[in-house]
Amino acid sequence: MDLPPGQRAVRGFPRFGIDRVSPPPRAPEGMNIEVSGPLARRVSIDLDELARLPHREVDADFHCVAGWSAIGLRWEGVLFRDFYQLVIEPALAEGARVEYLVFVGLDDYRSIVTLEDALEVDVLIADRLDGEPLPPEHGAPVRLVSPRQYGYVSTKHLCRIELYRSEPVGYYHPWKPVQRALSAVRPHRRARVAHEERRRHLPSWLTRQVYRLLVKLPAPPLK
Repeated sequence: MDLPPGQRAVRGFPRFGIDRVSPPPRAPEGMNIEVSGPLARRVSIDLDELARLPHREVDADFHCVAGWSAIGLRWEGVLFRDFYQLVIEPALAEGARVEYLVFVGLDDYRSIVTLEDALEVDVLIADRLDGEPLPPEHGAPVRLVSPRQYGYVSTKHLCRIELYRSEPVGYYHPWKPVQRALSAVRPHRRARVAHEERRRHLPSWLTRQVYRLLVKLPAPPLK
């Protein structure tokens, strides 16, 4: 089994995120995914409309920045590049330039992603996992899945996408422990797993050791 640098495979796919104790947020009835930014018209798509867009399956492992990996997962959903081309691009204002996106969840979690990374061929707005509807603990009703990046990029319970020309600042919530930690050490701008881009201002070898000291594996390791 070949894993990216610094990763250890665990059994199953443990829940991980802002708060593993509290129940996942409940999606409101008639939930829409809203898009904001330099738009010529309002963009809001409900889950039925999303379900009618072309769907794809992506076999991809999930790599947490804390050093564990869930392997052999099968995701299904709408490729984000298709969503961008079909839903967002036609609504952009004339001359608008988008370089960054913020993906926001119902739990107020936010991740910042470059447009280049969001348009990779395997990035999904996913609504199914391993042949079943996405469960609440893993981001229902829909979530971002960006397999080439660490898991903190893949916002669960996706409800809003914000468009920016330059990298937004101050998009973390200090009252939430995970967000406070991310803000303190500055997530890497790209967060690419293959390059071990865990943190912006700390070398990967040091970040890896800190995580192994402070973060307990959320599930037994695979032998």
